[in-house]
Amino acid sequence: MNQRRTFLQKLGLGLVLPGISEISPPLSEFLSPKSDLPPSEYWNQIRDAFPLSKSRVYFNNGTFGPAPYPVLKKLEEINLSVSSTGEYGNSDKERAELASFLNVEKEELSLTHNTTEGINIMAWGLPLVAGDEVILTTHDHAGNALPWLNRAKLHGIVLKTFSPKNTQEENLDLIKSLCGPKTKVIAIPHITCTTGLVFPIREISEFALSKGIFTAIDGAHGAGTLDLNLSKLGCDFYAGCFHKWMLGPSGTGFLYVRKEKLNDLQAIQIGGYSDTGWDMLSTPPVLKGYVDTAHRFDYGTQSKALFAGVKTAADFHLEIGKAKVEQRIRQLSDLLYDGLGSLGKKVEILTPEEPTSRISMVTFRSNLLNSEELNSQLGRGGFRVRLIHEANLNAIRVSTHIYNSEEEVQKFIHFLANTL
Repeated sequence: MNQRRTFLQKLGLGLVLPGISEISPPLSEFLSPKSDLPPSEYWNQIRDAFPLSKSRVYFNNGTFGPAPYPVLKKLEEINLSVSSTGEYGNSDKERAELASFLNVEKEELSLTHNTTEGINIMAWGLPLVAGDEVILTTHDHAGNALPWLNRAKLHGIVLKTFSPKNTQEENLDLIKSLCGPKTKVIAIPHITCTTGLVFPIREISEFALSKGIFTAIDGAHGAGTLDLNLSKLGCDFYAGCFHKWMLGPSGTGFLYVRKEKLNDLQAIQIGGYSDTGWDMLSTPPVLKGYVDTAHRFDYGTQSKALFAGVKTAADFHLEIGKAKVEQRIRQLSDLLYDGLGSLGKKVEILTPEEPTSRISMVTFRSNLLNSEELNSQLGRGGFRVRLIHEANLNAIRVSTHIYNSEEEVQKFIHFLANTL
């Protein structure tokens, strides 16, 4: 215990975090491993950046991404500074740096609390009337489905859903076939929460633009997995979060609003920093207008510490290299996919086989055990996964990220082989 306390105090963390069985070296010793290290040793050093307990295997990054030590350190550092001085400042610097990370202009980025908040801004701000059609999938997460269902309930818009196919070409063709003269929005996930299917958003956005259809993308699983370049993706709006694959603090998200579409998205909820001026002394009181940036959609006091933590998480990715992170995620996911395939008829893999249609999550069902029971056995075996009830799949989803290892994937496959 004393060793742990000493180390965390060295890092600038004043308390011992529960569940830490082994303490890692300071960030400077592992964030930039030598390029000539064997890959396994390189990624082992990256793994040491995380306080994740080594008593189990964490395969649920699709729900929540644990933050590395540098992010935790930054959170405490800024919180201490704010509480010491009373000066909380703003997140303008972090907004600019995060915009750069996502390859957009800072004026196009709104800082939100989570993906769902961004989706609500899109769902309520777009100019829709009763009878207008919005295309979604049957595999949507509650965070995408509920905002659109709520607007349909209250304003009479029509939701058209489809079940995803197995290839990008099939999904593009299917979406094209669903669009008609009443179609106003394509509001699909970039990567589904159910099977980890990756949609061809760039091609879908090009088609939508040619038809005058808005693209409002649920990007909960985009940032931190893909080497994401939102400008090149071509969509109008993209809501994401920083607490999953970006490995940032909970309570942080973003909404990308392409500058050409800024005034097509009505700001419904506003506050300080959303406006260009207001006057409660005039008769009647006046709101002069909205700021000419996506800042109109986020307002009031925000946590300086949280977005400083996000910026540190982005630096963590950049230090490794965004392309290298994506490559590692794909490598582990492919190993998992192939390992599940080696189990033959014991399992049914629901994630598409096409490499471009998957990246970070693999979903399967057992043909011998129901998913509830298998999940319980996996938990007892030391694996944290997620049950998938969406779309009535009743399956198990396994997420892999850069803190995972080939050995953990192989251990998982071995466990399944002996359990099923």
